[in-house]
Amino acid sequence: MIRETIEQAIRAALEELGAPEVSFAVERPGDMAHGDYATNVALVAAKKLGKNPREVAEAIREKLSRAANHSSEKSSDLLPAEGQTFLQNGSLRFVDKVEIAGPGFINFYLTDKAVNAAIEESITAGLAWGSAARLKERWLIEHTSPNPNKAMHIGHLRNNITGMAIANIAAVSGVEVIRDCIDNNRGIAIAKLMWGYLKFARRDGATDKDVAYWFAHQDEWNNPQTLGMRPDRFVDQLYVQGSEDYEHHTESASTVRAMVVAWETGDSVVRALWQTVLDYSYAGQAMTLERLGNRWDHVWHEHEHYQDGKDLVEAGLQKGIFKKADNGVAVTDLAAFNLPDTVLMKSDGTSLYITQDLALTRLKREKFHPDRLFWVIGPEQSLALKQLFACCEQLGIGHFDDYTHISYGYMSLKGEGKMSSRKGTVIYIDDVLDAVKDEVRTILSAREVSLRDPEQVAEQVAIGAVKFGILKAGRTTDIAFDAAAAVDLRGDTGPYLQYTCVRARSVLARAHTEGIDPSLDTSAVAVPLGHVLRQYPEVVSLAFVELEPSRIASYLLELAAAFNSWYAQVHIMDGTSAAAHKLALTQATAQTIENGLALLGIPVPEEM
Repeated sequence: MIRETIEQAIRAALEELGAPEVSFAVERPGDMAHGDYATNVALVAAKKLGKNPREVAEAIREKLSRAANHSSEKSSDLLPAEGQTFLQNGSLRFVDKVEIAGPGFINFYLTDKAVNAAIEESITAGLAWGSAARLKERWLIEHTSPNPNKAMHIGHLRNNITGMAIANIAAVSGVEVIRDCIDNNRGIAIAKLMWGYLKFARRDGATDKDVAYWFAHQDEWNNPQTLGMRPDRFVDQLYVQGSEDYEHHTESASTVRAMVVAWETGDSVVRALWQTVLDYSYAGQAMTLERLGNRWDHVWHEHEHYQDGKDLVEAGLQKGIFKKADNGVAVTDLAAFNLPDTVLMKSDGTSLYITQDLALTRLKREKFHPDRLFWVIGPEQSLALKQLFACCEQLGIGHFDDYTHISYGYMSLKGEGKMSSRKGTVIYIDDVLDAVKDEVRTILSAREVSLRDPEQVAEQVAIGAVKFGILKAGRTTDIAFDAAAAVDLRGDTGPYLQYTCVRARSVLARAHTEGIDPSLDTSAVAVPLGHVLRQYPEVVSLAFVELEPSRIASYLLELAAAFNSWYAQVHIMDGTSAAAHKLALTQATAQTIENGLALLGIPVPEEM
């Protein structure tokens, strides 16, 4: 890429000047008046050389200017052939000029042909624009992993949207991505749900029948269909009822604990009840995921591997990797990793999350043989994950650096308090989407626009508003989502980007009707919009390196602003020879916004 080639040229200039190795940045300036790229190399190198930064900047500029001395025979074939770089025979053919600014910054201005050639590539590549084989690896990215005893809430929303966006960005960067999650489908919490169903879902309201009676008379129990409820809301309600009953009635608590034991011993009747309530939960999860347009490629079920985790802990104890405390619990020995120790297994042999995660991590490696594994989980799990990674290395399940925790900030809704799923005050994902959709309906109605399918448009715009409202913030930034602000067509929102793309497409549709085809003249003067457009692949690359979807979001807002400003100043189909060039810019803009939104998991409506 151009930025990398400029870095290469700067390092060559530094070497020629006899300067030591230094770490410097080549970045896009905040103001395009300062060029397409700017570097602080002179300021950094000046400290090492004991010279004035502007003096060093001038020396570097002189050498780079010689490299940028492009003559007529160098002005063609601006894009490099496969396997080549832009830096050939000491020539930075794509640089028009190199200037010094401020205390010693060096600014680079690209040629018009270089800018237009990149735009032409965006049109030719289409949906593949921005994709590149940056890293040929296989990654497992675990995200969301909702517990099956409750409906998915906003605690899962940011996790899901962030995990999917990072997976999308990795996929277009050449990575083979497997999106997975863990289904914690056993234990006391699930037993409370089973009890809630057994006791409170009877159609006649009776509560004195046991699981054996249920098994023989299942038609006497309600289900989501008979009550007209979503299956996950049905489950959520019964879990709350079962939990409260467990807490307030000793007999119920004993029954729930007995269910856990019976499940562990493989009791077929208890297992049938377990599968029934889980199926309701999975059906509800599928509805929410489909609405979000997200997915998992593989789901791990805790009941299939939790025993293996105990075996790993026992093996670690025998090898002296782990140790037993005086009270009989198995604990880690993580002094070599500068981490505090943690309990791996209780004295009675009961497993913990880390116990099962050890087995799961081994399963992941054995089944998919990934180069790297990622966990998209909130910041409160940072220490626990580091302890897991360290234990995996001790047990020979990969190396600590093979594993990465992708954290994200906390999310709340503006005006809402803390959630508590056990108490039933949860804020559901679908309720958030519905509330935003209502806001969108109001806006569409006020605009009095005739749409072929207003409900589909409202749904797509609502999805765009929610996802973009979350992803535009830095990944680790805490946010309070504001539904009203998220749907503002004039704000820094998903709907604003969707509308800009639809506007550009409508121009192209009219041109097609009139028989005008976009054709970018690479000798034409590049407008500011073109300079923004050509940056897209590098923005995707940066988002990939940083695992930061907000890079894409910020860039799309900049691009949309540049397009709308340009659109307001020009007459695109003016009947002149420049019309085709302007249509090409419009097509490149629409394609880039569509591709960028796709990475964020946001659809573009056909009309708005």
